[in-house]
Amino acid sequence: MNKYELALVVNAKIEDDARTAVVEKAKEYVARYGGAVSDVEEAGKKKLAYEIQKMSEGYYYFIHFDAEGNVPSQVESEIRIMDNVLRFLCVRADEA
Repeated sequence: MNKYELALVVNAKIEDDARTAVVEKAKEYVARYGGAVSDVEEAGKKKLAYEIQKMSEGYYYFIHFDAEGNVPSQVESEIRIMDNVLRFLCVRADEA
């Protein structure tokens, strides 16, 4: 099992409940493909470096999980089509 970090930038113009639902859905995708979520870090609302879909701010979330090597690509394929996710990135975390 490898350690991964999934970074999500979520639409800042939606309600808190909808933002929470987006993060929960991402966690469900990780679990569906055999990953185990260890931590969810909310970095809060930040200004984007450039506008994405006519938005200048977004909420940042970092989901840490353990999974096999094929899981990140499967999770990314599901998140790619989610509404209210402006950007995402899944990287392998260092073994520190």
